[in-house]
Formats: sequence, C-alpha cells, structure tokens
Amino acid sequence: MTRSELVRRLAAAHPQLYRRDVERIVATLFETMAATLEEGGRIELRGFGIMDVRERPARAARNPRTGEVIRVPPRRSVRFRPGKELRARLGVTEAGASGE
Repeated sequence: MTRSELVRRLAAAHPQLYRRDVERIVATLFETMAATLEEGGRIELRGFGIMDVRERPARAARNPRTGEVIRVPPRRSVRFRPGKELRARLGVTEAGASGE
C-alpha cells in the first residue's frame, strides 16, 4: 500500500473529512513517527507491532568475490516486531516474528 492509497482509503472511510485534511493527518503521523525513531524512541501500536532503532556495531566482513576483508562501519537500523494480533492474522510463528 502506498501513502496515496492509504489517504484514499481513509478519505473514503471517513467522508466527513476533506481529503486535504486526511493527507495532513497522515503526513503528521508519519513525521511524528520518524522524529520519534530519529530521537531513539520506540513506537508501539497495540495489536500491530513495535518499531525501534537498533545500534549495529562495526564489524569485519568479507567480499565474496575477492575474499578481501572489509570494515563495515557502525550503523543504526529500524526493527519492526509484529504484535500478537498481526502475527495471528498473518499466521506467523513466534520464532519468525523477531524481525532480525
């Protein structure tokens, strides 16, 4: 689903709202979520899942073509763990739901 499709579906489900207001609501929601993750916070949407930022340490890796050892710098990545209700709807087992 794209952002525009989300806006279209929400506008159709709530005809009392103008489409531009729905667009503003969706943009504000995404901006707030991004800012929270950027600050190192955690987002928990009950029944849907949890998003948080993980620090990944620097490590040595190997170029599979040349065999050369290269240094991979530390980085941050977003992890999503589906909630219990979403796992049940998708038929995902607990072991496959770690997001890693």
